[in-house]
Amino acid sequence: MKAELISIGDEILIGQIVNTNSVFLAKQLNKIGVEINQITSILDKKNIIINTLDDARKRADIIIMTGGLGPTKDDLTKQTLCEYFNDKLEKNEAVLAHIEKIFKKYISTPINDLNRAQAELPSKAILLHNQYGTAAGMWFLDRGQIFISLPGIPYEMKALIINEVIPRIKKQFVLPSIFHKTILTYGLGESVIAERISSWEDNLPKEIKLAYLPSLGRVRLRLSTIGDDMKKIKKSVNAQVEKVIPLIKDIYYGTEEDRPIEVLISEKLIEKKQTLSCAESCTGGAIATRLTANSGTSKYFNGSAITYSNSSKTKLLGVTKNLIKKNGLVSHEVAKAMAVGAKKNFGTDFAISTTGNAGPTKGDNKEDIGIVFIGIATSEKVESFRFNMGNNRTRVIQKTVNQAFEILYDSLVKS
Repeated sequence: MKAELISIGDEILIGQIVNTNSVFLAKQLNKIGVEINQITSILDKKNIIINTLDDARKRADIIIMTGGLGPTKDDLTKQTLCEYFNDKLEKNEAVLAHIEKIFKKYISTPINDLNRAQAELPSKAILLHNQYGTAAGMWFLDRGQIFISLPGIPYEMKALIINEVIPRIKKQFVLPSIFHKTILTYGLGESVIAERISSWEDNLPKEIKLAYLPSLGRVRLRLSTIGDDMKKIKKSVNAQVEKVIPLIKDIYYGTEEDRPIEVLISEKLIEKKQTLSCAESCTGGAIATRLTANSGTSKYFNGSAITYSNSSKTKLLGVTKNLIKKNGLVSHEVAKAMAVGAKKNFGTDFAISTTGNAGPTKGDNKEDIGIVFIGIATSEKVESFRFNMGNNRTRVIQKTVNQAFEILYDSLVKS
């Protein structure tokens, strides 16, 4: 079963927004055994939409479109689909009642005719209820192929996929099983890892594919396979994981299975009934952002202090002026003092800190651009680690966050 994704909207093509919808859709479809052939982003213009649909149906069984369903004149998808399927728009009273309810309950501005017009939908479409918005999803069956049109607003689209689209696809098709297992490694580059595990890789069963997924400070190794028996393919992949772990045990941080390291950290802290706080300077809250993006964070995360200036480090964390003057803002001593201050002020079992020179200018720092110190305070010890993260500001910040998580996870595992 093959699918194609089409993102409709000028705002994507001019870089005004990031197309996160396709990432979510690809993951959800892959989980149920639907392969993605192609992902395309196009302008909201009738001829372009029609040509793209014609091309997509040559390659795919399911074509999913997102975007172009708004109430304004530049949203042309509904009208174009009517032309494509030789259909006409008809008012749907149930959808109209839903739109009016949303405006009455949640929206302060009065409803107008453009909003009401969103209840006019192609008569041949099976309507998919959009519980969070005014643009209904649409499901068309045409010449044995399925065409699905969804709103582009991410939270509306996600609910429609989970509650409407996925259940319908699973009910309508007999799907194969797809299984991925991702190994988390930190500390070595992909070429070094590839050389170390080359013999194991050469002997992988032909139905299991290995992908190297490098990012700043880490490399993920993803094993993928497809088959009719989920138990059988899981067993096969897990057997290969057990074989490779001894070869990378010094850089191995577990398996992801769609769970990033911050989720693994949260699980460890909750399991141990321990707490965490942060003191961030050069990362500017990026560590806390990653942690709080996941539900359940309040069970272990007491808080974070973003202490970008010298004075804030002194006032909020108790880092003395003399310590900063003597050792420099970017130093082992300041990183450790920040971690100790966070641990004390937030009353936590663990505290992680960052201080560094992310660039692009050196400023008054003694250390060069890219030099970062990461501190960690536990009930047993206080440590700091020095790293050279490169000379690109974005790279420095992202690598520092990843490295901080690696240090924290390692400490949790060993405690």
